[in-house]
Amino acid sequence: MWLNEKNYKELLKGISVIEVSGESCANCISLMPVLNSIMSNRSDAKMYHIEASEDTVEFMEKFEITTVPTILIMNDDKVYARCRGYQPEEILELWLDAKIEEIKNI
Repeated sequence: MWLNEKNYKELLKGISVIEVSGESCANCISLMPVLNSIMSNRSDAKMYHIEASEDTVEFMEKFEITTVPTILIMNDDKVYARCRGYQPEEILELWLDAKIEEIKNI
């Protein structure tokens, strides 16, 4: 599901993973299926996307997003962790597992 200025307050409840990508970003294009595969096996976090563009610059500034790809792990509407750049599936899955478990234990 796409996240934007209008819907984010309503959608960001509980644990969320947000993938921020750019249309012409090669690493973003490579990351998306990896992240989708990892998240398809999870029921403890929702996944959202933000498309980096001129129209979303101000929205991205709310979350201090300065580069794509970026993955945010949110707890309600607060950024809990962030990962910048492409990561191999094994590393990304370990990172997501660890951070989501940390949030569950807060």
